[in-house]
Amino acid sequence: MTTISEAITTIKKAENDADKLIEDTEQKSSEIIEEAGSKSKEIIEKAVEESNTEAEKLLFEAETNAKKEAYQISNKTAESVEINKKTASEKVDEASDVIVKSIL
Repeated sequence: MTTISEAITTIKKAENDADKLIEDTEQKSSEIIEEAGSKSKEIIEKAVEESNTEAEKLLFEAETNAKKEAYQISNKTAESVEINKKTASEKVDEASDVIVKSIL
């Protein structure tokens, strides 16, 4: 009978070992899942921060380029206005000469 008793004891020990292994595996699995969740959250936060920084940089560059373009357009417009004023003044002088000649 000791052989059957030893076999039952061995089987019971194997069952306990299996239960403990399952419990340890479940615990380790939970830790791995928790760690993966934490790492993925960190990665997402870092990616968001980097994309915000890049967006701010692009926005600043676009604003700077727009200001430069506006300044150039303003300068060209001012030059055109001055040219038109000068041309208009010359035409006024010519017109007044024609009017004076036609009156005389």
